Amino acid sequence: MQDSFDITTLIFIVLAIFVIWRLRSVLGQKTGNEQQPFDPLARRDAPLRPGNASAEQDNVVRLPGSNGAPLQETPPAERWKGIAEPGTPLARNLDEIARAEPSFDAATFLEGAKAAYEMIVTAFAQGDRKTLKDLLSKDVYDGFERAITERERRGEKVETTFVSIDKAEIPGIEMTGKTAQVVVRFLSKLITATRDASGAVVDGSPDAVVDVTDVWTFARTLGSRDPNWQLVATESGQ
Repeated sequence: MQDSFDITTLIFIVLAIFVIWRLRSVLGQKTGNEQQPFDPLARRDAPLRPGNASAEQDNVVRLPGSNGAPLQETPPAERWKGIAEPGTPLARNLDEIARAEPSFDAATFLEGAKAAYEMIVTAFAQGDRKTLKDLLSKDVYDGFERAITERERRGEKVETTFVSIDKAEIPGIEMTGKTAQVVVRFLSKLITATRDASGAVVDGSPDAVVDVTDVWTFARTLGSRDPNWQLVATESGQ
């Protein structure tokens, strides 16, 4: 009788172990790598498009580190090295941007601005309104669009080739509430020529490299979910 009880108990134990093993194999175990529940309010970066990620990501100038990752600790005197001198109004405004956007990096911002500069100049030459509309504020876009329309009315075409962008620097920043306006001065070399309907050159030269200085202003509302910087003003100057 004792032997019979022991065999029955053993069988149940074996069956129980088998059932538990099957459940674990089907349902799985927590490994620490499970995806978190979807949060519709969480801030997310847009997927990268092929090409230059700095400026072709949704055709915008992205705020560096806009995913909210904390900026690595850097001594105040070194944080804006090569961009702004410590204690200057420019450095203080950069600090204010960084307080609202802890992952902001001015050097990376300038690289994105350079890529956007080339994209905008090229799009204007090609009459690419869609690209321009994504990158420019309404007022700036309207001015560009009028120039393109007038050029098309005359039957003219512009050929522009970038040779180099020799320098991009931030001469000033204006803070208005939560809005930052960052001025960027570009020094570049271009080959540009305008041809009429017959193909004759009416402006510029298809062979000459010219030095160009442009001063552009990019703006963004700090702390917003939208990571995009838009071009809000342009001028030529020294």
